Amino acid sequence: MELPNLTVTAIHYPAKATPAEITAARELARLTGGTATAAASAPRRGVGIALASRRWSRRLPAAARTEAAWMWLRLDENGSGEICATHGSFLFAAVRLLASGLTEVSREKLARGLWLPASFRWHRPHFDACYTQYWRSARKFDPERYVATLAEAGFTHVEVNGLQAHLPHEDFVAWEYYPQFYTYAPGFNHFVDTELTRGVWPAFYLDANLNHLKSLAALGRQYGLLPGVCMFEPRSMPERFFQKYPTLRGARVDHPFRSRLPRYTMAQDHPIVQRHYREALQALMRAVPDLSYMSVWTNDSGAGFEHTASLYVGRNGGPYMIREWRNHEKVAEAAGQSIVRYLQNLRGAAAEINPDFDVVLRIEPFKVEHDHIKKGMSEHITWEAPSLLVRGYALPYAHPKYPDNAGVAGSIFHSWLDASEAKPLAESRQAGAEPALNYAASGVNNHEPLLGLPFPRLLHSKLKAMHELGLQRASCMGGLSNVSQAPYWPHPAVIQAAQFFPEKPVEDVLTETATRFVGTDHAKTLTAAWQEFEDALVWQPAVGLYCVFGFCWQRTWDRPIVPDIEAIPAGERAYYERHGCFQHNNPSLGDLGKDVLFDLMTRDSATKMAGDMDRELLPRVRMLLRRLDGICGAATGQPATVFNDLRDRVRAYLHWATALRNVCAWCECVYGYRASTKQADKRAYEKKLQAVIDLDVANTKGLIELLSAGRTEVTVVSGIADNTFFYGENLVENLQTKLRLTEKYRHRKPRIDPDAYWRPIPGTAWPKGWLKTS
Repeated sequence: MELPNLTVTAIHYPAKATPAEITAARELARLTGGTATAAASAPRRGVGIALASRRWSRRLPAAARTEAAWMWLRLDENGSGEICATHGSFLFAAVRLLASGLTEVSREKLARGLWLPASFRWHRPHFDACYTQYWRSARKFDPERYVATLAEAGFTHVEVNGLQAHLPHEDFVAWEYYPQFYTYAPGFNHFVDTELTRGVWPAFYLDANLNHLKSLAALGRQYGLLPGVCMFEPRSMPERFFQKYPTLRGARVDHPFRSRLPRYTMAQDHPIVQRHYREALQALMRAVPDLSYMSVWTNDSGAGFEHTASLYVGRNGGPYMIREWRNHEKVAEAAGQSIVRYLQNLRGAAAEINPDFDVVLRIEPFKVEHDHIKKGMSEHITWEAPSLLVRGYALPYAHPKYPDNAGVAGSIFHSWLDASEAKPLAESRQAGAEPALNYAASGVNNHEPLLGLPFPRLLHSKLKAMHELGLQRASCMGGLSNVSQAPYWPHPAVIQAAQFFPEKPVEDVLTETATRFVGTDHAKTLTAAWQEFEDALVWQPAVGLYCVFGFCWQRTWDRPIVPDIEAIPAGERAYYERHGCFQHNNPSLGDLGKDVLFDLMTRDSATKMAGDMDRELLPRVRMLLRRLDGICGAATGQPATVFNDLRDRVRAYLHWATALRNVCAWCECVYGYRASTKQADKRAYEKKLQAVIDLDVANTKGLIELLSAGRTEVTVVSGIADNTFFYGENLVENLQTKLRLTEKYRHRKPRIDPDAYWRPIPGTAWPKGWLKTS
């Protein structure tokens, strides 16, 4: 293809070019039919493509001396000029902008030069679901297209610590779920060993994971994205390690309800342990010398810091940090200072290889240690959060439609920033630390496992608010998921616009994007459909756990909605239970409103959320679907393809939201039945529950029809097998089993086992008569 109004025949890149410079030059050659060759110096004819540090550019604006992140494009009518940028990924973004993103730029302006400072000098996908984390076995995922999309959208970094295999290698005992928590944000022990840990993990396992990490970094490097890692650390060591080194035992960090084997970290202040972490990070960086950051997630998923208050079993740890009988404040101070020492130890080790390496701490777990940790922040040791106002796990910001639905910071519903965010930002900068703020761009941690749902105006509003606050570090939580299977998703274009054209109205961005997808005649219809979906989506309540990662955890689509779930024999439930986040004594086996000791909803909150969805959310989605049916019926060619894609995704969301509504309605009816003392009230709840079941059956049949059609990849699907975090290719079969079991068991009386907590492990029994029914 030819670029609009441009003819380019010769493209040059430096003789000792980086992979990113070569990739950008070859992409420009592909788009123009020109030839890309290496040159010893900046060319006088043709287009030179180089990083700013090369000093190839002849006419850079004065601002280039002080701005930290920018791109510069100058191309005259003869096909000569330059493309220059501070970041390798921006070179590729600049070429792609020439192809499709500079609709308002005249030839004369481009000949004079186009200066585009970036909104965020540090912009990464974070906890990247498909590229590295728990969706990494996603069917039809194209890693190269993914990193190319990141670069085109204006990202600067890429996360690379993904395991090579479907599941991690982790010690476990029978009937234990816990090892699956090590499948995401894998730490050092899954990639490298040191003299201290050699032999604890199989060498072939470490080599496979390290080689995979190196390949992910190399692919990102090809597009100018700097590699980084997101790790749960300090992570636990197997008990056999502590049998050998008992004095290195640190904190117990597992969740005692979910695990059957206590798990401990190493004592983080012990000099031997400090040496281990230094050597582990340096071993990783010898494999990937340009590794640029490490995000430390902790106090969850088999990781934690000693003597901190949010450990699942409470404050505990080894003997080296604090003596006994200290008050809580002294313990918090010692724990916070120890965390800072841990971060400084990592930073010092990394700086020997990469002086610009950053260590970034996820700060939510540390409510009482918060201030002590922040005192230790500096230029290359900083923190991240979904809001700069966080202090502990209780998140700020209420749902925009439901003020009583609190704690939506970082979610799709958090599209603005309060002015009070400026204070912690200023305080952090006084210490020399630039914090990172998370935002949501996809279904990850919002409406898993759906793909490609459009909420571009909410996304743009959040990014604009971050830019206006002056934030320099942005983290896209969950990444962009499986972008190659959502080809008409407007979000990459919105992120690109927020990065390079922050003043451009979002409506202009969406009109241009829609025009590329469906042409001028249909663009207005497409942007209106995106708006209508977004206007419906904001009426969805945020249901605890289910609207983060719990929808798949709880097997919400394929478990039967019946009055007494555990009336279904265990053997018949096994098709979904074997992959859920269930433990044999987790009340969630038979109670949709509970998970371990958490009450996910009460009867009152369930009633309200189900009612809100009935009144506000579902009618809007159904109305949009009727409109899309008409549009799809009239459209032909490429517009028909795009509108059918959107219709399938909206329909998938309707099936998802209806299932979520039915979970809430089940809790309303079953809890109401159990609390009622009058038979008339009980009968009323039973009747209402049968209506819930009718709706769930119809919803399941509609979902089967949609998935069986196979037109659109509306959900992320594992190409290997089911696991807790998403479904495998047998989902339709599971849904059909659900329908059969629903009809078989739907007329039982509502019941929840009151003694679920106290059950013995399967295959064992308590002494006869010891456990009385509550």
